[in-house]
Amino acid sequence: MRRSFIWLLVVGGLAVAMPMRAATGRVLKMLPFFLDLQGRHALSPSLYERDAYQAYLRQHPEKRSAMLFDVQWKVKGAPAGSLKIRVELRGSALGNLPKEAVLEKAVEPGGRFSHWTGLKLEGAQYIELGDLTSWRVTLWDGGQLLGEQKSFLW
Repeated sequence: MRRSFIWLLVVGGLAVAMPMRAATGRVLKMLPFFLDLQGRHALSPSLYERDAYQAYLRQHPEKRSAMLFDVQWKVKGAPAGSLKIRVELRGSALGNLPKEAVLEKAVEPGGRFSHWTGLKLEGAQYIELGDLTSWRVTLWDGGQLLGEQKSFLW
């Protein structure tokens, strides 16, 4: 009886002392889209039509009003803090330094599957950035970096 009580205390102490698993996460994909003057990135739900319309908007900058960045991300485990997606952008260089913009959005974890989050660059910030040259997307749990994806030129 006494021996089993001691073993129970030892096992209980080890269970309490074992660290909890931190959340792990990653950025799976980032899709940048131009938005037209009505805020659309496609004229129909077809992927072919979407790509054709994006090519049209790329050739006609006067018909663009903003950019949408769709980010696919996934988190496993319970996050310690609040989750957020950060998109860092670099635009066409004027002078020696390129223009930069940062977009952030708080997100909620849930489920076993990946999630899509859209972030918009619009208005004066879109005009000031100029043509997009490189980007980086990060997933944060409080102050801890969980995942990252970046363009070739970042």
